[in-house]
Amino acid sequence: MKLVVVESPAKAKTIEKYLGSGHRVLASFGHVRDLPPKDGSVDPEHAFHMQWQVSPDRSKQLKAIADEAKNADTLILATDPDREGEAISWHVQEVLRQKKALPAKVQRVTFNAITNSAVTEAMQRPRGLDEDLIDAYRARRALDYLVGFTLSPILWRKLPGAKSAGRVQSVALRLIVDREREIEVFKPQEYWSIGATFEADRQSFTARLAQLDGKKIDRLTIGSRADADAAKAAVEAGKFTVSSVETKPFSKNPPPPFTTSTLQQEAARKLGFSASHTMRVAQSLYEDGLITYMRTDGIDMAPEAVSAARRAIAHRYDAGFVPDRPRQYTSKIKNAQEAHEAIRPTDFDLLRAASGDHARLYELVYNRALASQMASARLERTTVELTDGTGRAVLRASGQVVLFAGFMTLYDEGRDDPQDEEGARMPALRIGDAPLKTGVEATQHFTQPPPRYSEASLVKRLEELGIGRPSTYASTLQTLKDREYVRVDKGRFVPEESGRLVTAFLERFFDRYVSYDYTAELEEELDDVSGGRLDWQKLLDAFWHDFKPKAGEVMDQKPSEITQALDEFLAPWLYPPRADGSDPRVCPQCGNGRLSLRGGKFGAFVACSNYPDCKYTRKFGQGGDQAQSDGPQDLGNDIMLKTGRFGPYVERGDKRASIPKDVPVDDVTTEVAERLLSLPREIGAHPETGKPITASIGRYGPYLAHDGKYAKLGSTAEVFETGMNAAVAKLADAASGGGRQRGASREPVAVLGKHPESGGEIKVMAGRYGPYVTDGTTNATLSKGAEPKSVTLDEAVRLIDERAAKGPAKKKFSRKKKAK
Repeated sequence: MKLVVVESPAKAKTIEKYLGSGHRVLASFGHVRDLPPKDGSVDPEHAFHMQWQVSPDRSKQLKAIADEAKNADTLILATDPDREGEAISWHVQEVLRQKKALPAKVQRVTFNAITNSAVTEAMQRPRGLDEDLIDAYRARRALDYLVGFTLSPILWRKLPGAKSAGRVQSVALRLIVDREREIEVFKPQEYWSIGATFEADRQSFTARLAQLDGKKIDRLTIGSRADADAAKAAVEAGKFTVSSVETKPFSKNPPPPFTTSTLQQEAARKLGFSASHTMRVAQSLYEDGLITYMRTDGIDMAPEAVSAARRAIAHRYDAGFVPDRPRQYTSKIKNAQEAHEAIRPTDFDLLRAASGDHARLYELVYNRALASQMASARLERTTVELTDGTGRAVLRASGQVVLFAGFMTLYDEGRDDPQDEEGARMPALRIGDAPLKTGVEATQHFTQPPPRYSEASLVKRLEELGIGRPSTYASTLQTLKDREYVRVDKGRFVPEESGRLVTAFLERFFDRYVSYDYTAELEEELDDVSGGRLDWQKLLDAFWHDFKPKAGEVMDQKPSEITQALDEFLAPWLYPPRADGSDPRVCPQCGNGRLSLRGGKFGAFVACSNYPDCKYTRKFGQGGDQAQSDGPQDLGNDIMLKTGRFGPYVERGDKRASIPKDVPVDDVTTEVAERLLSLPREIGAHPETGKPITASIGRYGPYLAHDGKYAKLGSTAEVFETGMNAAVAKLADAASGGGRQRGASREPVAVLGKHPESGGEIKVMAGRYGPYVTDGTTNATLSKGAEPKSVTLDEAVRLIDERAAKGPAKKKFSRKKKAK
């Protein structure tokens, strides 16, 4: 018997069906081991030895794998075809070795798609574990641990209100903060444009002033109303004829198929998906065998897929849409690894699949992949100049005509910040024509600051800089939101004051380690490890040799010294120039005290030096316009966003839907509202009873329903993402008692280590009213939306200490006890 280990149970069932008898396929449910979140898990003094710990929620699954392994003659590790997949296979092998359950023969296979042909072909080409990839994983994991577990305690002790820092997380945060600084120092500049409308052959077009009195008119040339009025009068007085017509043909090539990051970007632009939601839906499509593996930065397709795409194009359109030769693509992204295919459908004959968000993302993947092998679009750009009889003014109009749409028939790539159209349709004009002038307008404009980052544009920027890996971007951005370092306003990242303070601290004291160039260089070195060109321990040794002394130096400084240094570093932002020219540091209350940054139990603030005589204080930072309208908001499609007695809700006609607690009101778009109003969602017919399974949101949260029986879901996202396999499993689990939520589970979600003062073992528990941390004496509830498994030891200590400082919780008495 051959034991095959994959990552997800959905894959396990499908693959076991493909392989048939003689094979037993089990799922590891992702990673099975990790570094314990406590000091000493990585030991730099002993060649960076790493102490791995089996995840508590994987013990049962590992036991099942070990039991099967004892009866197997071959172990086939078939986890995902990337660094993480290689690492999971290595972890499974090591656990089985420790349990003395490792079969004599161990093989590694990878497949890019979960189809019968892909799986069976992969089984015929086994290999050993890739030690270079495993070393790169260990180096990356050790780096993240050393940075996080060195910086986070420093932040916690020296910077009130700070929660954590991370190697990639902190650099992504710096990008957001740097963009906010650019916006704050931006000074808008007034400018005017002069446009005249003409008509020829019953078609109107607009021409803009390009030259006046022999002077070229650029965008910022006309800077006042007086100049604009004078230019407008000159155009109104002129009689214009066509003085030149220039026509230039050009072509537009299709973009390559999706990589992980371009999929996240385009799904954000066109579907409004967050990076994490995109990856969840893509994972499901992959596991259902509909698309190829979705964690990749390769941009080419396999030869057989290219041939299939070209056949599909010829069948769907005609031979003119099929280029003479198949297209090949080369990545321009820094540190790109093109070992794997781009993301594509597994079957180009399957035009549509699944439903809801799954169908929308599949269509996006399908159209992009098919368009990548289609013919280029052919266009023609026309530029016309019109000159008045005196030669005083010259107007210019431009437009374009699509001669052959090519790939644009099917797909056109979105933009992060849409600009004006490339050109409107123009009438046919010849030199000497005198089109009818129908109006002249002078329009006032102001230059705009650079836009804040959206998820799509931030992911794009991180990839351009070579920072992090596309497969980790979704979790990185989610961490910034969970730590409340940023908020999302109208789809754009805005740094919170805590995020600005952390960034300032890291820039001031650890500038090298949050610099864009250094972080990208570190990624290149990690790639060298995965390519066998650099020893992973040498990489870590070089990093730690410089990082450890720097961390020790900062840790030795007093909090007051840290605050003083940050006060100087942030002075231009904390104390901007005043309109009257007075010293911005002079206390506005007492008139003679000096303002400076202070640190307190609940975070940083600005205070007067004459305290306690003068008690003037203000919150850290200048703040921002965070006011929100309390009135109804029109979301479009006749949907209104309102706030009622029980919180925010959306309404269309006589139908209403409450906004779930785990969905920020700022994130409620027309699309989100449509989905909420469409509930309940029918998943399909139960394979045993034939009765429908539905997903919806009720008084007590999201749930599944089937034939009068119910199962709780973990989040609103699951209402729209849960497929048939998962729904049947959850309903069965609930029916057997596994889905009951009453009471607190006595099994810890995670064990973090000992409290530095009480010595008690700190555990993360799943309580009746939500997850909490405890040291055996004090319980502290986790914040709403916090992921229990991502809580760090330092964060848990902080929560417990804060809870203890407030004194014992007041007991609540029931009405029955009061009556007695």
